[in-house]
Amino acid sequence: MRIGMISVHPSPLAVGGGDDAAARGTHLADLAAALAGAGHDVRVYTRRDSPALPETVSTADGYQVVHVPAGPPDQVPVDQLLPHLGEFGRWLAGQWRDGVWLPDVAHAHYWTGGLAGVHAGRRAGVPVVLTYHGLGAVRRRHHGGRDAGPPGRVGYERALGRAVDRVVAQCQDEVGELVRLGVPRSRMALVPGGVDERIFRPDGPAVPRDPDRPRLLTVGRMVERKGFADVIRALPAVPDAECVVVGGPPAARLPADAFARRLDALARSCGVADRVRLVGAVAREEMPAWYRSADLLVAAPWYEPFGLAPLESMACGVPVVGTNVGGIADTVVDGLTGDLVPPRDPRALGTAIRRLLGDNVRRFAYATAALDRIRSRYSWKRCAEQLGAVYGAVAGVARPVPAVA
Repeated sequence: MRIGMISVHPSPLAVGGGDDAAARGTHLADLAAALAGAGHDVRVYTRRDSPALPETVSTADGYQVVHVPAGPPDQVPVDQLLPHLGEFGRWLAGQWRDGVWLPDVAHAHYWTGGLAGVHAGRRAGVPVVLTYHGLGAVRRRHHGGRDAGPPGRVGYERALGRAVDRVVAQCQDEVGELVRLGVPRSRMALVPGGVDERIFRPDGPAVPRDPDRPRLLTVGRMVERKGFADVIRALPAVPDAECVVVGGPPAARLPADAFARRLDALARSCGVADRVRLVGAVAREEMPAWYRSADLLVAAPWYEPFGLAPLESMACGVPVVGTNVGGIADTVVDGLTGDLVPPRDPRALGTAIRRLLGDNVRRFAYATAALDRIRSRYSWKRCAEQLGAVYGAVAGVARPVPAVA
């Protein structure tokens, strides 16, 4: 089957570094590779953000990346991409209608990709599947109106849910959010993302550590909703354990980062500054060694559309103490592969961490069950198979092509 994946931003080629765009680019790259490995002909369409980029890049994983000329060939902040989405969609429609390659299904990612995909799909007669990867309404709820994207995002997301042929949700919590947004359940399919088991596995080197001091690892962007402050506030209830925070800017830039400075100040005020270590951004290929060095991964976000760190940790044989939100509530089975606590509750978090660190037998059992769960439910191969079924269900629906684009 021919699959046209659409991600206006980020590109699947943007997998370096430790920022949010790199993490999302990695997800797209892994998904495209898995679909290509399953026998699909995959082309990923992303916006040209540099004049030096070639029109098409053929990857070693068997898929192509096509750079779409939409807006200036320069870096544009995500929240300022809206004026260029029509141009992106028109270019795509022209390529599909006049070129030699027409996808059977377009799979759009993020609301920006959804708008461009619907624009192109309607003009070229191509069915469109959409994965949101997070909703503006949810971000607004948790940020008090901040960081929800440009004005109109929530309205666009609501309209997209009715315009596309299928919405792919990544967890049960997202299904509920989409219902509240007005997306019909009949248009939804639940397909969680995967983890690369070739990279994230229990065997291999680990970052050196003090064997006499338990290590907690927490991973993510340096933003408030990730719950790093709650992890630090929980540390006084976990005597002797160290907490390693991976994420944010590179280590050299941490002293200038406002949020990193706030975490340092909080650690001092809680009396745990000697047990908190901020590492900064870590390259993806180095992450397995960090996971394997830890006794536990602590994932304490206020909300999480899916959450990759718990999956990567479980794939490395490290159990999780996490908040019972979003995708974490699906991936971590409470009492089987880890422990779940309410969000924004440092006391409950500290109690759960202390109890699990003090029970070696239960921690080993969690690690074993976590590995089994990853291998049976969260491989990229399984994700590609499930998406293939979704694509097949919508690909046969005939659509009239407008006479004029």
